[in-house]
This record gives sequence, C-alpha cells and structure tokens, in this order.
Amino acid sequence: MFFASDNWAGAHSKIAERLLAESGGFASAYGTSELDQKVEARFSEVFEHDVAVFFVATGSAANSLSLASVQKPGGITFCHSEAHVAEDECGSPDFFSSARLATVKGSAGKIDPQALAAKIARFPQDAVHHGRAAAVTITQATEIGTVYSLDEIDAIASVAGANGLPLHMDGARFANALVTLGASPAEMTWKRGVDILSFGGTKNGCWCAEAIVFFNPDQAKEMHFIRKRAAQLFSKSRFIAAQFDGYFQDGLWLDLARHSNGMADRLRAGIEKAPGTRLAWPTVSNEIFAIIPKSSAKAAEDKGAKFYEWPIPESQPDLVGNDETLIRLVTSFATTEADVANFLACLA
Repeated sequence: MFFASDNWAGAHSKIAERLLAESGGFASAYGTSELDQKVEARFSEVFEHDVAVFFVATGSAANSLSLASVQKPGGITFCHSEAHVAEDECGSPDFFSSARLATVKGSAGKIDPQALAAKIARFPQDAVHHGRAAAVTITQATEIGTVYSLDEIDAIASVAGANGLPLHMDGARFANALVTLGASPAEMTWKRGVDILSFGGTKNGCWCAEAIVFFNPDQAKEMHFIRKRAAQLFSKSRFIAAQFDGYFQDGLWLDLARHSNGMADRLRAGIEKAPGTRLAWPTVSNEIFAIIPKSSAKAAEDKGAKFYEWPIPESQPDLVGNDETLIRLVTSFATTEADVANFLACLA
C-alpha cells in the first residue's frame, strides 16, 4: 500500500526492457546518437508540431532551466502560491535563472487570471527598482490534484500574451492531466498558447526521464549552453532517449496514466463511503487529499500503508478536526486494485 508518491514506484517492465536492449554496443555521445534523434522526432509527432527537445534528469532541472531560458536582468516569473517551483524546489528556479518568483493566488491550486493580470501590472518593463515581468508558469496537473481545463489554460495564456510574456507549463504529471481532459498533447499545450513544457516521465513509469520541450525551436538556441552549464548534458543521453522510446511505444504512456487515474478514482469513491472520512477537496488526477480519523491513519500505517500527512491550507484553518488528520495519497502505474481495497479496509 504505497501511496506516499508516484516517485516511489519503480519502472515499467517495457521501459526497463527498452533500456536493457540499448545497453550493449556503441553510440555517439551527448545527444547525437541515432536514437536521440529518433526520439526527438517522435516528440514532434506526439505534439503535431516541430519542437526542440532537451533531455534532463529531474523535473526540478526541467523547470529551472526552462525558466532560465526566458529570463532577463531583474526578471520576475509568476506562479501559483502553491506551485511546486515555489514550494518544493529549494530555490533552484531562482538560482539557475537569477530571477525571482512572484506568487499569485487562485482557487483549486490554479492561478486566477485576473489576479495574474493585476500582479503582472506591478512589475512593468521599466521597473528598475522592483524588477520586470519575464514569464508565467502553470502546473498541470496542479500540486493539489486538480487540472486546468483547456479554457483555463487559454485564459492564462491570454494574460501572458497580452503582456508579451512566455508561458511555461510544469508537466511533471502531464500524462495524468492529459487523460483526465481527454485532450491531445497539442490541444493542451501550443494550441492553447504554451511556449515551453517540462515534460515528465519519471512519475509515470520511467527510471529517470524528463524533457524540456520548446514549441518554437528558435527560442531554444541558448538552451544548449544553459543545459551544459547546469551539468544536465548527459554523455550517454541515449539512455534517457531509450526510456522515452519505450514510453511512447503503442501509447504506453497514456495507458499508464489512465491506470493511475483509475486507481485514484477507486480510492476517491471508497473514501467517500468510509465512516468518518471525507475528501478534503475534489481532485481529478492521481492525487487524493483526504481527511480521516487519526486512529484510522495509525491503523493503516500499522498495516504497512505509506502516505504523507499534509499541511492544512492557510485559507482553510478549520478544515480538520482535533481527532482528524489531512493526508495525501498518490497512485501510480504500479498501484493495484488490491492496494486500494486493503487501504480502504483499514478505514472501515
């Protein structure tokens, strides 16, 4: 019963097999191999658009270097107040870009477009003392398990575009959001006005595979140097390419996300029926936030369940009672129906 994070899951067997198949022989280094080039072309097919792709090791690297590529002296990047880049990356976006993050509020973990416009207005391009607006970043799916609709992405992109700012999407759980919306990769990104994407594979069955995707390759000219300077240029990058090759094969990446989301749906339904438990707020991806009795949490932990207690949101101080606790549960491609049933049995 491993629900602490989808990072706890291993790698899917088909991706492991693809890595093993690539492990022998020789290939040119630093992203120049035939496999690297094949997978880069595959990204363009997946997104129905000519894209520039840069493989990196972690989601934090993908986010930080993406934002570094569009920064300017005194630059300000706008993100949600609970975004991963603001809360969980130890200042790496600021470090690599020499820019600052300005947080914007919004319900359900999503930036409010009007609040974004007002915040951007505080940092005009001639604001020498305060800094100037440089970029906007959104998280899809969000840190609290919600998903921006296509219309909501349009609205954010409209504000960014009106201010001449590039829009970045943190897609650590990109596939989970995609299957939730039933959209195509193109419909959820460049067709909505997204300029740069951090494309995550690690949480959805890969070993260690993240990519920075530019929908306008002309904007990516400096990324070769930015990635190298950040020590993210792998000599044997074909092993990241091999993971993505297996990931995309026969739509595996979408099947894994559908399974993960499906297991989350089972958990959500069971939690709503269990005595003394409730969902903290609605979610639609593979993250669930639940309020359960402390006794149930201990019972589940005693039987081997792994999950995280979650901080009570500042905006909802009365959300949790004295004998209750707020927990986060995350499903993955490796979650089974038995895992879900056993956890729900603990609650019952």
